[in-house]
Amino acid sequence: MAWALLNSLTTAAHYQFMNFLVVDDNRLLNRFLTTYLRGKGHSAASLTDSSKVESWLDLNPCDGLILDIGMPKIDGLTLISKVREKHAHLPIVMFTGLGYDEDAMQAARKAGANGYVSKGLGPSEIYSALMRVLQQQQQQQQQQQPAKA
Repeated sequence: MAWALLNSLTTAAHYQFMNFLVVDDNRLLNRFLTTYLRGKGHSAASLTDSSKVESWLDLNPCDGLILDIGMPKIDGLTLISKVREKHAHLPIVMFTGLGYDEDAMQAARKAGANGYVSKGLGPSEIYSALMRVLQQQQQQQQQQQPAKA
């Protein structure tokens, strides 16, 4: 599975239009990240209530989910497994204030996250890590598709 490491960040290039969902109970960070993604030419919706994620995904197109690891109601790790039941190939990046925490990274990976990004990074680094995870996920899916004759 693709995995974004904090120490291998690169600068963002031009990426195709994508629909994102940002889920974080911190309204300020949530608004900041959705505004940044929109400024990069993407669509970005936000939720501060993790219990609404599954129903939102059932009704809306989504190319990538950015999910806080520690939230009230349903924590990010629990939510990943619920999302994976219906959206097995949806790229999920954990967004956390824990910084570089090996245990948290392993727990996120085991739960099904495709990447792990610290809230302490700057917006361009977060964006680069997110885009890299999405590109790796797309490449992995293309490799798994049977070759056309």
